[in-house]
Order: sequence, then C-alpha cells, then structure tokens
Amino acid sequence: MAFPPQFLEEIRARVSLVDLINRRTKLTKKGREYLGLCPFHNEKTPSFTVNEDKGFYHCFGCGAHGDQVEFVKQTEGVSFPEAIERLAGIAGLPMPVMDRRDKARQEKSATLHEVMEAATAWYVSQLQSQAGTGARGYLERRQVTPQAISHFRLGFAPNSRTALKEAMIARGVTEDLLLEAGLVIKPDDGRPTYDRFRDRLMFPIGDRQGRIIAFGGRALGDAPAKYLNSPETSLFHKGHILYNMAPARRKAYDAGNVIVAEGYMDVIALAEAGYEQSVAPLGTAVTEDQLRILWKMAAEPIMCLDGDNAGWRAAQRASERALPLLEPGQSLRFALLPEGQDPDDLIKNEGREAIETVLKNAMPLSDLLWKKEQEGRQLETPEQKAAFETSLMALCNQIQNQTVRDYYIKHFKDRLWKWGRENNKSGFSRGIKREQKGKRFGRFANQTGKFVSSVDPGQVLAGSTKIGKGEELLLLTVVNHPEILESHFDEFASLQLSTSELDRLHHAIIEIATSESDLDYAGMKHHLSTRSHSDQTDALNKQAAGLYWFVEQNAALEDATRGWLHLLARYKREALVQELRVAQELLERDVTHENLDRLKNAQKALQEADGNEADLDGFGVASGREAGF
Repeated sequence: MAFPPQFLEEIRARVSLVDLINRRTKLTKKGREYLGLCPFHNEKTPSFTVNEDKGFYHCFGCGAHGDQVEFVKQTEGVSFPEAIERLAGIAGLPMPVMDRRDKARQEKSATLHEVMEAATAWYVSQLQSQAGTGARGYLERRQVTPQAISHFRLGFAPNSRTALKEAMIARGVTEDLLLEAGLVIKPDDGRPTYDRFRDRLMFPIGDRQGRIIAFGGRALGDAPAKYLNSPETSLFHKGHILYNMAPARRKAYDAGNVIVAEGYMDVIALAEAGYEQSVAPLGTAVTEDQLRILWKMAAEPIMCLDGDNAGWRAAQRASERALPLLEPGQSLRFALLPEGQDPDDLIKNEGREAIETVLKNAMPLSDLLWKKEQEGRQLETPEQKAAFETSLMALCNQIQNQTVRDYYIKHFKDRLWKWGRENNKSGFSRGIKREQKGKRFGRFANQTGKFVSSVDPGQVLAGSTKIGKGEELLLLTVVNHPEILESHFDEFASLQLSTSELDRLHHAIIEIATSESDLDYAGMKHHLSTRSHSDQTDALNKQAAGLYWFVEQNAALEDATRGWLHLLARYKREALVQELRVAQELLERDVTHENLDRLKNAQKALQEADGNEADLDGFGVASGREAGF
C-alpha cells in the first residue's frame, strides 16, 4: 500500500524520535544529540545515538540505523504498513483510505510540484527581463545582493492579468492545474481566469524538503494588500509551513539555534548577515504547528521581532500560544529590537554587530510574561499586587506539563517575593534618609546596607514545613531576646523569608533595631505593638510554648543565643538540602555542564555546612534546666 507523502511527512513531524526511542531505552542529552544503550544488542557502554534534528538514530556498535518507521519495524517486528499504522495512532492521525481517486490525487500532487517549479523559474526570468527593471531597482534600494536574489530565487510577476497563465499554458500546463496550484483566480461571474500575482516581487515558499509549494508577493505599486500569499491548496497549508524552512533546518543544527523574524525581507537580511538559520511565519501569528517545527530545529527558538507595537503584540501572541506546549528544556526567547526598527533596518543602518547584540540579549519567556502582565498595571495597593500575582498564576496554569508548570509557579513566586522585598527596602531606605535629619540612630545605624544573604531559600524548593517553622522560631527568639542582635545583626538581617507575613515582621524588627538604642524585650514588644504585630507575635509565642523553651522570654540570654545559632545552622542546612534535590532533578532531566556544576556546588556547600551547628555542651544550664534542645 502506498501512503501519501504528506501523510508520512506529517507522522514524522508529529512523532518525536527521541520520545519514541525513550520508551525502549533511556536516553541522555549530550550536546545536540542523545546517547543511550542500544536496544538492538546487549552493551554496557552506550554507543546508540539519536539526532532529533536530522531525524535518525545510529548505533556505532551494531550499525542499526533508521527513522521512526524503521525503529518501529525493527523493535516490534512489523511490516511497513503496520509500522505506519502504529505511528499514526501515536500521532493521533487517521489512516488514509487509498483508492483510485487517492492514487490520482498523488499523481496530481506530483504534477502540481512540477507546475510550481515551472512558475518559479518563470518569475525568476521575469525579474531579469525588461519588465523587472522596477523590481530590481527596489531590491537595490533595499541592498539585497545578487547572491541573495539567486539563493532565495526571488522573482517578479509582471503587471499583466494573464502573463503567467499564457506562459504556463504554452508549456503544456492546463488551466485546471493552475487553479489548483493557486496561481490563477476564477471569477464567480464566469469571466476568464486571471493571474493571482501582478506587479509584485515574488518570494517562493518551500516545504520541508525545499520543494516550492506557494508564493508570497510584495506589491511594488498601489495595491489593497502590501503582501499577498498563495491560497490554501493541496500542497500549501499556511499554518504548517515557515518561510526558508528547509535551508534553515540544516543551518540551525550547526548554529544551535533558530531565529524567527516577521517577514521575508527580514529573513533575507538576517541570512546575508550570517544568520542563515532564520525563518518567518507567513503573515500571521506563529501557530502551534509552526512552534512544533521550530522546537525540532532548536530547543529555544529566538523570536526576533520589530521594535514597535505590532512587534510587541506578536511577542505576546507567541508567548500565549507557546505556554500550553512547553516541555522540559523546550521554550522560547525574545529579541525585541530598538523602537521603530526591524532586523533589515538595524543590519543596514548599524551592521551585523547591532543585531548580534540584540540576539545575545534575548529575554527568556518567563521574563516576557512578567513584563506582559506588569505592563500598564498600578502596583501600589495590596489588592493591585494580588491581582498581578493572580494573573501570573493563571498563565502558569495554562502549562500542560506538570514539571514545567511547577517550576514556573515557583519562579514567579520567588520573583514576586524578591520584587516585594526590593520595593520594601527602597521605601525603608527613603524613610531612613528622612529620619536622619532630626533623629539619632541606634547601635545598628551603619549596618543597614549589609543585608547580604549567605543562603537564599527562595532559590530552592518552596513549601518546606521545616524551613517555615525554622523561620518562625528565628524571628520569635529575637522578638523575645532582642539583645541577640548586638552580636548577630548581620545574620538576622540577611534572612530571606518565604512568606509575606514573616517578611513584614522581619522588616519591622530591623527597622526598630536600627532606630532605637538600648533595646530590650519590653521595648521591642512595645514598638512591634505600635506597628500592629502584637497578634502575630502572640500567636507565634503560643505555638512555641512548652516546645521550644529557649525561645521564651524567661530563658537566659546565653541559652537563647546558642539555641538561635543552632536554629540558624539548621535553617541554612535545610535550604542547602533542598537546593541539592533541585540540582539532582535538573541533572537527571538534562545532563549539561551548568547543571553538573550546580550539583557540585550544592554538594560542596552542604559538606561545608555539616557540623556548623552551635556547640550545645552545657546548653540550658544558665536557665536552670538540664541540657537539651
């Protein structure tokens, strides 16, 4: 049974070779390829490689080689049609029912490719003719080189209603084929057919194999539409194709990335600047199918968009379209150009270095989402900030992959927390400057700029009850024994707390300590009361009563200090343990130098932290208790 080429191509596009093989043998990413134990012969050292970009696997031990279809045939012992049927099931595609009409359509499809190739050659010849003088002048003004004109096979459609039609009919192409190829238009009122493209610079559009399947035409004179694309045909489905796709796929493998511009001329300008791995959607926002194609070319395609409102809106649409499809290691980056410029303008005006800088500074998807949701918002009241957080969490909930979704939620919660701290600190600093004119500072006046954290729980897994309880006890001990700050202010000030309630109490204690002298328990309690923290501290004292005796106000300062230092060491260690878990998970999912370094650093930090708890010999004696934590 013969299957339509488009059907086989769609299967290969939808079924990831890596995912398919991962069902049989565990693969680990090594650079641009994946490595694992060969499923076709017994081996202890991996020699089996998978190249997703090029669409094949190869074993250097036994020589097994093939694509998705061959893998299913070899591993399941089925015939070619059976392998196609199983892959179609994975891809969610119905099997085609072949009859004589299907065979005729396949033959016609092959004929249509020939028609499109003939039309391309004719348009190319017209660009070099007398009729193409104006089009050549336009290209010269846009500084498009002869090499680029030849490479991209640019052409010209003369300002004639029937020039192409007549030329193709003279070559033996029927009018019906011209209609099916979308090259001519048949009016509803019965008038004769006429050429779809007239007085336009022509950009041939190729499929995954580079065969011409459609055209884009830029108007050179007055026209209702500046750009006009071919209609949907049996060969051309606009949302499934990218301009310059076939050449860019080959170059993206070498470059390690792919660049997505907005238009044909941008792609040509980028290619001439050395970025031949550039593509463009065809006049609309990038589609889900186009994103899947891009992710087969590179893990993080760079959306290189114009520096205007339209470019910003395109970036937002792309981000929204990508969210549900995100997978571990699979995302987007956004290179937003200077205002009022597109890639072509920037390269022509400022050279390759300018576009290189923009591409290197491309922001990750998470940054763009933050900027998108923050844009135009007032973020002064608690309600406004809550709405901002709600909108970010709503975006996270669109992500279907649970692992990615969880990391996005954590990322935004960490960022919200740090953003809130920075805003609070800047406001606190402004308040200090106002007070300095008429008020003497206390013992820690010169230490308010030393809030440097040695451990940041916000960078590790959120939600640990151990960390949460430890934070409460660290604050409560200082509330009941503010004298601890005499020797340990820096350690206290550098705490990074996981909830807004504890964060506010932390700031209040710092503010009181830096503005009051000779502070004791009564003074701290009074000043916290004036700042509406009495209920909070009373609740914390109630929870700790009888369980953590050294926290209580009647414990000796010596014991409270030693207990506090011991809690601090445990708190830091718990944060490091959780960071180690995160590093291990990341390395298991993606074996990279960065993730390996992160794991090594986490292991080293944890080893250094072991044994740093306070010496508890004699702990409790000063308070008239037996030693015990």
